[in-house]
Amino acid sequence: MAEPTSRRNEPRLRPAPLLFEPAEAAGDPEHFFDLESIDDPRALLSRATELAQAFRAAADRAVEFQAIAAAQLADPRRFDRLTPADIAERAEWTEDYAKKMVEYGRELARGRDVSGPESI
Repeated sequence: MAEPTSRRNEPRLRPAPLLFEPAEAAGDPEHFFDLESIDDPRALLSRATELAQAFRAAADRAVEFQAIAAAQLADPRRFDRLTPADIAERAEWTEDYAKKMVEYGRELARGRDVSGPESI
């Protein structure tokens, strides 16, 4: 998993556009965002780097949303709250990681400058 980084003081990077691929292209295991059709290595490196950054940014953002959801599900004020074990089972995490994600989500909700569940 990509390490989430603190972005409270940094502008969010705008990822490269992730264009949807036609169904027939998606079925071809050699086809990946049309990268295989780029012959110029400079252009290939540039576009592949854009895609890698976009996927990293998307993964980091998704982890933040996972953490916020985990914190909301574990909120003791909820009558239907879940335990860290329940959250871990739903998200296919370990219980220890679920606890870290709950805390990370709470920190995000408080608006604190945090760097991710690995640092908690």
